[in-house]
Amino acid sequence: MPRTATSPEPQYLKVKNHLREGIASSHWVAGDLLPSEGALVAQFEVSRMTVNRALRELVQEGLIERVQGVGSFVAQLHRISSTLNVRDVHEEIVERGGQHEARVHALVKGKATPQQAAELGLKRGAPVFLSLIVHLENGQPIQCEERAVNPACAPDYLAQDFTRVTPTHYLLDVAPLSEARYMIEAALPGEVEARLLGINRRDPCLVVKRITYSRGVAVTSVKLTHPGVRYQLQGSFSA
Repeated sequence: MPRTATSPEPQYLKVKNHLREGIASSHWVAGDLLPSEGALVAQFEVSRMTVNRALRELVQEGLIERVQGVGSFVAQLHRISSTLNVRDVHEEIVERGGQHEARVHALVKGKATPQQAAELGLKRGAPVFLSLIVHLENGQPIQCEERAVNPACAPDYLAQDFTRVTPTHYLLDVAPLSEARYMIEAALPGEVEARLLGINRRDPCLVVKRITYSRGVAVTSVKLTHPGVRYQLQGSFSA
C-alpha cells in the first residue's frame, strides 16, 4: 500500500536520513568512517536487515562507500560522477504514494550570464529562458528548481503551464535526451532558496546541478536544491 502523508516513517528511512543529514551538515566528511552496523542497530533499535537497507541505498546514491570487513565511509562527494537517470520529480512523488504540487515563482526571458552561456553553448548575453519553481510533496516543499533553457531547443518553453506538467517532462518530450552531466554536493541554501523551501539558512541541503543534451546540443542547465532531511535521491551510481 502506498505510504501517505500521515503514515509513520519506515524504520530504514530513519537510519538513512540520520546518516544523510550528518553527511550534509559535515558532521561526517569525505573519508570518515561511519558508525558500524551494530552501533546503528543498537541506536535505532532496529534489525540488522533494516540498517543494511539504509546503507545499501546510500551506496546506490553515491553518498557512502562500503569496504567489506572494515565498514562504511563517506564518499568523496566533490568527485562524484553520476549516471543517475533523469527523472521527473512528479513521477518520483507519485511512486512514493504522495501528491505533487508545483508553484511557479518565475518564468521569463533573460540574458545568459557568463556561466549560463558556457553551460549552454551560447554567447554571453544571448537570449535564454529562465524558470524558478518549487515542487511540493503532500504540501511540503522538497525541491527548489532554478533552470536556464536554450530557446533554440524549446522555443515554446515560456508558454507552458508548469503547474500541470514539469519542465523535465516537457523538455524530454521536445528535446529527447542523449546525454546528461551531473554534480552532486552538500551545501547550505541561499537566501531565496531558504525562503522558498521554508528552511533556515543553516539547514543543510542536497544540491544537484545538471546539464542535459539532445543530439550533442545543450538543452538546459538546472540547479535542484533539496532540504537534506526531506528528500531522497534515487538512482544508480557508477564511478
